[in-house]
Amino acid sequence: MFEKKDIIYSETLGVCQVAELTKLAAKNGEQILYYGLRSISDKKKVSYIPVEHHKVLLRPLITKEEALELKENPPEELDELRRGEIEYVLSIEEIKKKKNKPKKEES
Repeated sequence: MFEKKDIIYSETLGVCQVAELTKLAAKNGEQILYYGLRSISDKKKVSYIPVEHHKVLLRPLITKEEALELKENPPEELDELRRGEIEYVLSIEEIKKKKNKPKKEES
């Protein structure tokens, strides 16, 4: 199960953040737990997916190594959402590098 604020991949939104976990009423009145997912690339896009028994692929993001491999050797059919995931993962890695880079002392 994903937690609030997790950054994940959804086959319908691409890279998204679990903005909330909320209970919504089903047709029979039963309360069902849903992920409230918000697209990273388009903050206006929100999707509610049941936590259990969902039909949409939800998974953790690929690793930096996987992203580099896909960028260097892309499969024939690489859709826009997967390209966005690769770019996002690699951009996050660049930001991490810059934050961890020691500052040069001025002389």
